[in-house]
Amino acid sequence: MNRQELVHSIREKQSYLCIGLDTDLHRIPRHLHTHADPVFAFNKAIIDATKDLCVSYKINTAFYECMGIRGWESLQRTIEYIPEGIFTIADAKRGDIGNTATQYAKTFFDTYNFDSVTVAPYMGQDSVTPFLAFTDKWAIMLGLTSNEGSKDFQLQRMEDGEYLYEKVLKTGAGWGTPDNLMFVVGATQTEQIARIRALVPDHFFLVPGVGAQGGDLAEISKRGMNKDCGLLVNVSRGIIYAGNGEDFAADARTAALQYQSEMASLLSSIAPAPAVGV
Repeated sequence: MNRQELVHSIREKQSYLCIGLDTDLHRIPRHLHTHADPVFAFNKAIIDATKDLCVSYKINTAFYECMGIRGWESLQRTIEYIPEGIFTIADAKRGDIGNTATQYAKTFFDTYNFDSVTVAPYMGQDSVTPFLAFTDKWAIMLGLTSNEGSKDFQLQRMEDGEYLYEKVLKTGAGWGTPDNLMFVVGATQTEQIARIRALVPDHFFLVPGVGAQGGDLAEISKRGMNKDCGLLVNVSRGIIYAGNGEDFAADARTAALQYQSEMASLLSSIAPAPAVGV
């Protein structure tokens, strides 16, 4: 999916909601365990209930890899079931170099046909650029994350006064373009989002951490939007586990609709934040 198609989907659905299919076999409703593939049965129901409300699904591969071949089969069935026109993210956080990175890119772009994959830039440019060589595919590079450990490295100041994450963002932006490179920006880093938007004004941000982790959707949107919206806000547990009975999919739809409705209002009422000094 190219940028123009993604922006069109956001405007058409009045949504920038990304739903995380971080499906834990031990958390899905009990009645689904009678299915041959309970994880896919759960995902299928969630997709059927929410596909008109979101513009993206994010599959965290760890929840599938841990089940071995059965998990990869569930992942493949899920990615094949997601309707065309919905942006798909392999949340795999790959970060290796050379031929290895190329093989990872082929795995998610060719074998499984994801639109994007998350990547870790710690090893530098040659760990990211192989993912940028595919037409209409995206690398989503870790920028400033929402976990407690982000302060261990990302929020350390360098000798020139910059945060390390700022160096990573500015350097990484030169490896790709706003048409094939996004950045992960954690929703709990509200105070930093306007600063990050000023550093990379045109790139999309994948924003995890809304919902169960406490990120504020309105504040994120106010500080992070650009002229194309420029945000994919991910909610996982707050939607897919909104209910745990036989009507779990209806409960998931209700939760997703609440986010979509707020996003529609924010899209109409919030102009992109002006650039701020960094």
